[in-house]
Amino acid sequence: MSTLVQSEPSLQAGAAPGSARHLVDLAYRFREHGIVAVLALFVIATTAIQPRFLNSSNIKFTLLNATIFGFLALGQTVVIVSRNVDLSVGSILGLSAYLSSAYLADHPGTPIPLVFALGLAIGLVCGMVNGAVTALGRVPSLVVTIATLYIIRGVDTVIVGGREVVANSLPDSFLSLGTSTIAGIPVITIGSVVVIAAGAYFLRNFRSGRELYAIGSNPDAARLAGIAIGRRVFGAFAFSGAIAGLSGVMWAAYYGTIDSTAGTNYELQVVAACVVGGVAIFGGSGSAVGAAVGALLIATISQALYVLGISSFWEQAIYGLLLLVAISLDRAIALRLTSALRKRSYQQRAA
Repeated sequence: MSTLVQSEPSLQAGAAPGSARHLVDLAYRFREHGIVAVLALFVIATTAIQPRFLNSSNIKFTLLNATIFGFLALGQTVVIVSRNVDLSVGSILGLSAYLSSAYLADHPGTPIPLVFALGLAIGLVCGMVNGAVTALGRVPSLVVTIATLYIIRGVDTVIVGGREVVANSLPDSFLSLGTSTIAGIPVITIGSVVVIAAGAYFLRNFRSGRELYAIGSNPDAARLAGIAIGRRVFGAFAFSGAIAGLSGVMWAAYYGTIDSTAGTNYELQVVAACVVGGVAIFGGSGSAVGAAVGALLIATISQALYVLGISSFWEQAIYGLLLLVAISLDRAIALRLTSALRKRSYQQRAA
């Protein structure tokens, strides 16, 4: 992917910038729309084998799972487009889920918005630590977030110990967030869709969002253009952490029982959702909407395996396979586009 976007500036010098950009956007729009077609075919095939796959309870369960993964994928998308990755989101979710729900259990009259603010603050602090070490310390994000994945999970385990927060210790007003629906759609799903749409709009239309794409496309060119790379990367990790913190509160409201294992192994699913949804793992392209669709596919696959009676141990293998296929596809698209743009540039110069 980086090969494509790094070669764009030189190609556009002799070609119409709009036409080259249009070709790139068209290719990746097709890539994102393709995942919708795959999702539709998968649902049709599963329903043909097991008709009860599309009953109301399965649809609701799938949407709720997709909501949490899709929300996490929003924060992950902001990080990945800047050519970084945040592997600590599952641990941040687990820490936020326990601390926020435990506080609510110990203080039953706490307003629900304050609980969400607490979860956001926990995630924000964790994200700021990731951002500071990555941006200011110039340590590769892969190394940083693998370390904080274990550090935060270890802190969570020490705090929780052998305890857990159970559903009957939490108020009904909080637990209803995970069960209430409007026209059959979970309330938290509707709220998440609004936030994801706002995030997608920010990335595409605000300068700070577009600068993240520029950093992911070509960091050296972005630096020469005067973009504050360190500040933007720090902000991306802080945002991802805050989203993971909010996701922890949502997770607690949905599941009701929270211990030190909350959010374990969510990292692979979230990264897979982003990449499968069209977010280039090498940075510089992709959208929050595509990542959300990828999250819906991941959640649908998980529920389909359950309905079809297939062992859940196959989930990780399928996620890994999807990740491999998506990265290979992105690489193939990048090489084809690079060739097409160079050919177009040569033809226009010759004319």
